[in-house]
Amino acid sequence: MRKSILRGLALSAMATSLVAGNAVQAQDLTGAGATFPYPMYSKWFNDYAAKTGVKINYQSIGSGGGVRQISEQTVDFGATDGPMSDEELAKAKGGRILHIPTVMGADVVVYNLPELKAPLKLSGELIADIFLGKVTKWNDARIAAENKGAALPGTDIVVVHRSDGSGTTYIWTDYLTAVSKAWAAGPGKGKDVKWPVGIGGKGNEGVAGQVKQIPGAIGYVELVYARQNKLAYAHVKNAAGAYVEPTIASVTAAAAAIAKGLPKDTDFRLSIVNPGGKDAYPIASMTWLLVYEQQGNAAKGKQLVDFLKWMLVYGQKSAPALDYAPLPAPIVKQLQDRIKQIKVG
Repeated sequence: MRKSILRGLALSAMATSLVAGNAVQAQDLTGAGATFPYPMYSKWFNDYAAKTGVKINYQSIGSGGGVRQISEQTVDFGATDGPMSDEELAKAKGGRILHIPTVMGADVVVYNLPELKAPLKLSGELIADIFLGKVTKWNDARIAAENKGAALPGTDIVVVHRSDGSGTTYIWTDYLTAVSKAWAAGPGKGKDVKWPVGIGGKGNEGVAGQVKQIPGAIGYVELVYARQNKLAYAHVKNAAGAYVEPTIASVTAAAAAIAKGLPKDTDFRLSIVNPGGKDAYPIASMTWLLVYEQQGNAAKGKQLVDFLKWMLVYGQKSAPALDYAPLPAPIVKQLQDRIKQIKVG
């Protein structure tokens, strides 16, 4: 009898252990979306797994894919560099989606011109006209006027753009729409637009690869991809008339004005392109995680909230090492209150 009882207790303990193991496994998270912040997210998710044991599996498939998957509830969170539209939010199957900014980064103008010894200087209107196909040679008078003394070749300009739905493209076209009436009246702003000229590359990786391989190419990628691929990138003329290098400091300067006096009820779908200020880099943006306010799975919802809290306090500290700018302190404080709105039960 005693052996039978002990055997029963052992089996019960084993079953409890298996259930507990399955519960832990069920709390692991899946996400998908933007390539723009992927280097940052990869580090965060690895660091968080090492600290907590919670695995966060992330697919870097572009912002368009992230919006689709969170809307269809096939992932625990989405990620995007271009905020969802009111129409997209209305179609989401799981109710209200919250935009949670994570870090800030810069779209940079990358190019393949080994002849140049100093960084290229470009104004917004000139960039727009290059991507509209109106400026087609590197030694065009308008490029020469902004780069006096530079040894510009007489070769063709090869435009490279994203081929997939992309938040990086949203930032890029948001900026071009702000600085060029011709662009605003033509392709306009969006995660995916009808490109007048050029060839496509999938993801930031694809665009960086194309520019690196094609002499005379010009494209746009997130700053970390330019540095990783050792690509030259331009200094861009800002609203104050200064040519500014994309750096953590100049991206931080772009967000400074936005952070002050932000309404308490903001949904954080904010644009920081082409701001005022002589030190501000003009093609900068926040990037967002997309999470449902009402979580369908209590265990996963708690894990997601715990990660978001960690990201706002500890994750921000590692952003500069990967060429991302941490969120301004006033925005972090508001986000900590916003996360409390997520219902996990």
